[in-house]
Amino acid sequence: MTSKGPNKVLMAALLLAGSFITILNQTLMITAIPPIMDEMNVTANSAQWLTTVFMLVNGVMIPVSAFLIERFTTRQLFISAMSVFAFGTILGGLALNFPLLLLGRVVQSAGAGVMLPLMQTVFLMIFPVHKRGAAMGYIGLVISFAPAIGPALSGYITSAYTWRYLFWMILPLAILIIVLAYFILKNVTELSYPKVDPISIILSSIGFGGLLYGFTLAGNQGWTSIDTVTVLIIGAVTLTLFIRRQLRMHHPMLEFRVFKYPVFAITTVIAMITFLGLIGAETLIPLYMQDMRDFSAFESGLALLPGAVITAFMSPITGRIFDKIGARLLAVVGLTIITGASLAFSFLNIETTFTAITVLYAIRMFGLSMVMMPVTTAGLNQLPKKLIPHGAAMSNTMRMVAASVGTAILVTVMTTTAQSAESNPSIDHPSIYGVNIAFFIVTALSLAGLVLAFFVKRTYPPDEEQVNEPEAKRENQKAANH
Repeated sequence: MTSKGPNKVLMAALLLAGSFITILNQTLMITAIPPIMDEMNVTANSAQWLTTVFMLVNGVMIPVSAFLIERFTTRQLFISAMSVFAFGTILGGLALNFPLLLLGRVVQSAGAGVMLPLMQTVFLMIFPVHKRGAAMGYIGLVISFAPAIGPALSGYITSAYTWRYLFWMILPLAILIIVLAYFILKNVTELSYPKVDPISIILSSIGFGGLLYGFTLAGNQGWTSIDTVTVLIIGAVTLTLFIRRQLRMHHPMLEFRVFKYPVFAITTVIAMITFLGLIGAETLIPLYMQDMRDFSAFESGLALLPGAVITAFMSPITGRIFDKIGARLLAVVGLTIITGASLAFSFLNIETTFTAITVLYAIRMFGLSMVMMPVTTAGLNQLPKKLIPHGAAMSNTMRMVAASVGTAILVTVMTTTAQSAESNPSIDHPSIYGVNIAFFIVTALSLAGLVLAFFVKRTYPPDEEQVNEPEAKRENQKAANH
């Protein structure tokens, strides 16, 4: 093996480990909320912000990451992001009151938001095109496995110990990763040193943050609430101003021209639909199990675990298959499975067993492992190297927005359908009926994704060396003939 080989593997492993513990924190607080409410004397709505604010700040940081990746070296950015995350973890573990605990989560997510786009960009830089599928498959493992084990893990730790252990068990891992990064990580990203544009950063933060916050409010307060409408309008107007500014700039903070590449545009929409379905299912199933069937939080987390394990096992395998056959067939088969499983979830009732829920969710996740990273990789493969940081940031931002929008819509559909069903005597369990209708919407969206999957073509980046390669071969052939 060459000297570069082990470095690539070690760098990839380090990036995966860093991203795993940061993404795990998206869902790590979910089942810890009740004991935190008791200890700190806060309401459920306030406590829920421990999860919501993490997703919110994450969503704001991701668009900024494209600028940061072009401004700072790989080592500088990775070590800084992990250090910020570690500092937030210390704040959370020591928090004596709720505002300090919330601040710890904000700081944690500011560091975490940079990690995923940075990892994707580095993977696409260090691995050649024909090996990118396998490499990105491991990213798929992190994206789907880490959030899925969060509820089960936190359920066990909070029942056996204290919720503070959710911070103290993460801290030594974060510190170890920072130390290893100092020795292992190499600078591979291309720096263009774009000028800091404070207006773009402000518009991006208010625009994406406003939309994410607005859709979160919609899930809690409803779509007609004054707060929801106001925040959504502010977010939409600011985001429009941000996009117009980026299109006028020579070196934009976030490059929206990536959508000129058709396969990138199509695969981004498919990834949005798939991720929306993932977060939607992870929201609806625990609600159904805990609120309507009296399962414990730990049991609902446990039902999601086999699906997460299957995705973890399958993601690297589907990555290797992608390198051989491309994304189209994988996406078509995967979305067919997702659509079928989502349809089956549309027929939940008061007698649906724990086993049935677990098996159905595992089948759904098996399908998801064939879709998420293969389509993302196919889209990013179409971009030239200089646009990869922007493509990775855009892809992750769109997924985060889709998850927030989707969850808000699905929760609203579930509650409003359940309320209207209460007046219908032929419906025995209105709340379960609401969940079923929400899953019908997931099914319809998955079907739309399946149709789009037929338009995914095999892609290669339009880099100069690849454009010139056929010409060079012809010249060499001529020389050989003479």
